[in-house]
Amino acid sequence: MEIEKAKIDRIKELTDLLNLASRVYYQEGREMMPNIDYDRYYDELLDLEKETGYRLSNSPTQNVGYEIISELPKERHESPMLSLDKTKSAEDLKEWLNGKTGVLSWKLDGITCVVTYEGGTLKKAVTRGNGEIGEVVTGNARFFDNLPGQIPFKGKLIIRGEAVISYSDFDKINEEIADTAARYKNPRNLCSGSVRQLDPSVTAGRHVRLIVFTLVSVEGTEAAPEVPDFRNSFAARFDWLEKQGFEVVEHVFTDAGTIDADIESFKAKIPTYDIPSDGLVLAFEDVAYGISLGRTAKFPRNSIAFKWQDETAETILREIDWSASRTGLINPVAVFDPVELEGTTVSRASVHNVSIVEELQLGIGDHITVYKANMIIPQISDNLTRSGSLEIPETCPVCGGKTEVRRDANAALLYCLDPDCPAKKVKSFAQMVSRDALNIDGLSEKTLEKLIGEGFIHHFADLFRLERYREKIAELEGFGDRSAANLIDAAAKASETDLYRLLYGLGIPGVGLAGAKLICRAFGNDLSLIMDADRESLMAIDGIGPVLADNFVRFFAEETNREEAEQTAARLTFREAEALPGEETAVFAGKTFVITGDVSVFKNRREVTELIERLGGKAAGSVSAKTSYLINNDNMSASSKNKKAKELGIPVITEAEFIAMLPEEIRPQI
Repeated sequence: MEIEKAKIDRIKELTDLLNLASRVYYQEGREMMPNIDYDRYYDELLDLEKETGYRLSNSPTQNVGYEIISELPKERHESPMLSLDKTKSAEDLKEWLNGKTGVLSWKLDGITCVVTYEGGTLKKAVTRGNGEIGEVVTGNARFFDNLPGQIPFKGKLIIRGEAVISYSDFDKINEEIADTAARYKNPRNLCSGSVRQLDPSVTAGRHVRLIVFTLVSVEGTEAAPEVPDFRNSFAARFDWLEKQGFEVVEHVFTDAGTIDADIESFKAKIPTYDIPSDGLVLAFEDVAYGISLGRTAKFPRNSIAFKWQDETAETILREIDWSASRTGLINPVAVFDPVELEGTTVSRASVHNVSIVEELQLGIGDHITVYKANMIIPQISDNLTRSGSLEIPETCPVCGGKTEVRRDANAALLYCLDPDCPAKKVKSFAQMVSRDALNIDGLSEKTLEKLIGEGFIHHFADLFRLERYREKIAELEGFGDRSAANLIDAAAKASETDLYRLLYGLGIPGVGLAGAKLICRAFGNDLSLIMDADRESLMAIDGIGPVLADNFVRFFAEETNREEAEQTAARLTFREAEALPGEETAVFAGKTFVITGDVSVFKNRREVTELIERLGGKAAGSVSAKTSYLINNDNMSASSKNKKAKELGIPVITEAEFIAMLPEEIRPQI
């Protein structure tokens, strides 16, 4: 009984750990553990679940991805997008084929999108999201480098592909960023941010491509009844898609007799292949056979992923470089004797946190093995010496202030306790001047370091008092009279802003731009009321949860944070975000709208959303019992949102009907 309880406790521990790792990866774009550790923990959890018959409802072995957080509209997929089962063994692939012919292709490492065409026109693009619900990114997909807006086929077509940014384009984009600390870490993260932009012009400059890997469905319509005959062939679908103008993933036919050589052929291309990839995908060429195999709770049985066997190298750990961040978190980075891995020289690898330092029992001079996760990201796989002699620093490497290790059930993290740490200051100022915050042009982290180092700025409010140091700024390296004047002018221009931008810029843990907008709107853009908000009043706001509410209250309980907010606000002029000319009441107060499909009078759906919010209403991403109206120009559509609205008795209105609800003086012309 005790052994069984220990196993169940281990299942709970592993479930919490892996879910946290997924949340950190999908929502924050960072890793809290190496891939090799994630896979090891996952396999351990899977084995324990099979052995004990015990499984938590939120087990990562049963759930795909993690719930997305953004301002983009959300939409439920018509059919769930499952993960693929995986193996690192070619023998497993031979057994899996069971004498059948397969199609072997790259497993691309970007962000998966489902794209729909109707009448030959691109109608919709939705990200994979958590597999059940994705984000609608149609406006951005229209700016992908290679995605056709029109295709010859006039029926209804749904495809899946991977949005990617090539290594060469990634390098060019990074080269244009002078501040090396501000450069993007890898193509996948850059691509994810580019596809999920609120401003399509940003996407257009990032050279995103969609490489198609699956034809989901093809249907005839009354106007175009004929559909192609694919002869039950997976590869024939690729051929047809290429003829429609799509870029399809590189693929070859394979079977048990040739798969070893085919895998080696793909592997040989990795050093020169310009598209990020983390393995291969094997699917049955016989489509009907693959479909007949069905699916598990998490995996389809018609395809499987092949992950590369990681090439490892032994080396000696020479140093741990402790790097401080805006939040005070100090991250360890291993520095070791250079080794050759996957054709490149590697000498550094992230260790992620104190827990991993302790688990690996690291010490300077230890013999360690390192590898490239997915042949890209350097990681430590093992410590052969395990001296455990590495001391966790008691002082911050940047400011010399005291540090503290904070432990919870999932990880141990090292923090700097000095509120005046220069590293914290630079990162904090960088957030405050960023585009979504006060948007002060020309203030890179490198420039901020100079201004902080010279003592020109100590508080956020000092950004708007730089005139006092105009001559001294002009004398700094890389500056001059014109540069100093431009910087001061940019700050003056940015001083007219929105309160929610200041709130976001303060760097309250968990409070993004969307959360800042919700809070400001709920408290009537009154900074005093906002700072005095308690947990209950914050949680009463739709979209604000207990963790964010606790962080918010804790932040403003610190007098120094309140002073920073008040002093900065005194230097700013806030726009009247909620008011409209001639309107004394918010005509949409208490009403929730959902917008779907294309709009024709407004520039885009974002413009409709902003108008709804200005008039006191709320724009949501999915239809629920709280929805007041669904806006859809095709109000007879059989879409899931239309169906849901009709089930709930929610009015489905056209864009023209929505415009008729607006105050007369602000109605756009139809």
